[in-house]
Amino acid sequence: MNKEKINMQLEQDDKKYLWHPFTQMKDYVKEQPLIIEKGKGSFLFDINGNKYLDGISSLWVTTHGHGKKEINDAISEQLERVSHTTLLGLSHPKAIELAKRLAAITPDGLEKVFYSESGSTSVEIALKIAFQYCLQSGKEFVKKKKFISLVNAYHGDTIGSVSVGGIDLFHQTYHPLLFETIKAEPVYCYRCSLGKTRGSCSLECLTQLEETIKKHHKETAALIIEPVIQGAAGMLVYPEGYMKGVRTLCTKYDILMIADEVAVGFGRTGRMFACEHEDVTPDIITLGKGLTGGYLPLAATVTTEKIYNAFLGEYDEFKTFYHGHSYTGNPLGCAAAIANLNIFEQEKTLENLVEKIEVLKNRLHDFYELSHVGDVRQFGFMAGIELVAKKDTKTAYEPGNKIGNKVIMDARKKGVILRPLGDVIVLMPPLSITIDELNMLLDVTFDSIKTVTS
Repeated sequence: MNKEKINMQLEQDDKKYLWHPFTQMKDYVKEQPLIIEKGKGSFLFDINGNKYLDGISSLWVTTHGHGKKEINDAISEQLERVSHTTLLGLSHPKAIELAKRLAAITPDGLEKVFYSESGSTSVEIALKIAFQYCLQSGKEFVKKKKFISLVNAYHGDTIGSVSVGGIDLFHQTYHPLLFETIKAEPVYCYRCSLGKTRGSCSLECLTQLEETIKKHHKETAALIIEPVIQGAAGMLVYPEGYMKGVRTLCTKYDILMIADEVAVGFGRTGRMFACEHEDVTPDIITLGKGLTGGYLPLAATVTTEKIYNAFLGEYDEFKTFYHGHSYTGNPLGCAAAIANLNIFEQEKTLENLVEKIEVLKNRLHDFYELSHVGDVRQFGFMAGIELVAKKDTKTAYEPGNKIGNKVIMDARKKGVILRPLGDVIVLMPPLSITIDELNMLLDVTFDSIKTVTS
């Protein structure tokens, strides 16, 4: 069978057998599928040999580019030793080394590492740790069984992580399955519910949050928050000082703070972890996506010695954390993660990112020239461009218009892969992207928005 026939069969089988995530399959089967065969650097190549700039880091995970030799070699070397061994009562060198490295680079005081496979599971683990910690920490804590999270929050797709989520489009369907949580007011400066203007307000949103915490703190185990920016909500950037204020409130009212750094960790905001921007140390931090540089599924939940100690006891006290997955701490994933961290050091990734962030920031100002760009939000190497039907009134497009989807399909024709969040166009390229490639990404995005919305 020749290459053309093989490709046609792949396209047919893709539509016949695959159910794609976050994808309306009724629409998908009408389109020509894009089937990626290989990647190199900032680019992906489909089965027909077409080349595309990866403008979203293959869903926010690829850190140092595709086909990075150092990570490939690390995985291959580990494969020669052992591909998997359980961490239930056993250990292996790569899990130990990575845990030590994570304890060294995460905010001070975070020392105990619990592995899993995805951002969602890292959040599930954080919730269960916080819940059980309170149960095992004395009479004054046993009533603390609930969680506070923000409206517009996204913390994953499993039942626990959806319970603390706050995006109706993704989560409302599953409401009967979810446990009860406490929702705090959103932080959406472009559409501020309080009618305030970013940069000239007095962080009234933080005052609102304190009112919620004050009312519920005696029944609350933890507050969970995406540091600095809410990603899946449309790249909603908090006002400066908000994160620091959240940490202060959690301490004041004696509730745990869980920082969900799955999307924002490992350089995405210009620092290794987003919490560093306001010198915040959470009680628990969740990590995923860029942990392995985007090569293998691995996640981690990192917490303090104090929380860990609450789980220590005699066997028959049953204080054990009864949680674990078959592939927890997989050696191949740990080897990839160690290589990923080595590259950050050897190639001075964060230092080299400074100029690229400045280019991104400056070029994004041009997008306000477009008549249907309502807001442009950027923090570090994460950006969201919100498209609106009417700029003066901030009127959103009707969902049926599928404007965001039309923009990304136009960009695809021009050699760039994007993925929208509704009508917010997301830019989150690999940290290793060159400035020329970054300018290409911005040029195509600008042109595609103009083409679709004109």
